[in-house]
Amino acid sequence: MVITSSQEERAQGPILPEIAAILPEAFAARVKRPGVVNAWAYPDFHKAVLATGRKNLIMAGVTTDICLLFPAIDAAKEGFGVQAVMDASGSPSVLSEEFSRQRMHDAGVVLTATNTLMAEIAQDWSTPTGQQLITLLFTDVFPAIGVSIA
Repeated sequence: MVITSSQEERAQGPILPEIAAILPEAFAARVKRPGVVNAWAYPDFHKAVLATGRKNLIMAGVTTDICLLFPAIDAAKEGFGVQAVMDASGSPSVLSEEFSRQRMHDAGVVLTATNTLMAEIAQDWSTPTGQQLITLLFTDVFPAIGVSIA
């Protein structure tokens, strides 16, 4: 897992404390960019992703039209399989969101949502991994949007 931020002490602000709590090691090792918009173009981030040895990436960003768009497209152009988690990102306008989604799609980025991604990873809810993911999905994801399994 690679986390990056840009200008935490300025307008962009710090990474959400919930992310730090859930992923303390990745948060501590996060790549702090000095203001480079496209994380993929920032050598330390690019090297950190390459060091994982992964060829399939799951990406999200605070904003779709800036934080997610550029690195997702560049990673796809470099031959990575990229899934962009659309409900974990957003744009300040409907038009910007629509254009960003279209650009990513046209570049070969797979657009997905959290619950779809979790189901794709699990493949079978009855397995131990599937049970972990469904618990995470219903206790951490859906309650945040007002859905409960109780």
